[in-house]
Amino acid sequence: MDRILLTLAFVALWVVLVLLMWKGWRGRARRQADVVGELPALPDDLGGELIAPSTGLYVGSTLAPSWQDRIAVGDLGHRAESELSRHTKGILLSRTGETPIWIPQDSIRAIRTERGLAGKVMTKGGVLVIRWELPSGTEIDTGFRGDDKSVYPAWTRDENENS
Repeated sequence: MDRILLTLAFVALWVVLVLLMWKGWRGRARRQADVVGELPALPDDLGGELIAPSTGLYVGSTLAPSWQDRIAVGDLGHRAESELSRHTKGILLSRTGETPIWIPQDSIRAIRTERGLAGKVMTKGGVLVIRWELPSGTEIDTGFRGDDKSVYPAWTRDENENS
């Protein structure tokens, strides 16, 4: 009987902890809603392709300059398999099962590699990070972990040439 009561107590504790985490995530999304605002809409014409699509994982987006202040608004906080490509009018991050993220060319502030972002830690230079400005004026960092990291120099070199 004691074993059953102990098991039920641990299950109840686990349920309470999961509910508290869920409530915290929703609270974070409410607090960030005004800061993040609306994301740029995906245009009909992306322009010419500058860098071919690369497959990988959308790691997440954070409020700059903190690499751990993950954005919870909408589906920006959801990790997803993705494809990243660069066009003359901006960067397209197509995510499986989530809405695509469009980063207009004039809002890009920097493209660099980092060790980690949004709680995802890799080896040195393992995450491609794009710092960009939302229409609300807030700067965020968006992370992409490519399946083929040999494409990273093209991304950072092109950004340095466009600056």
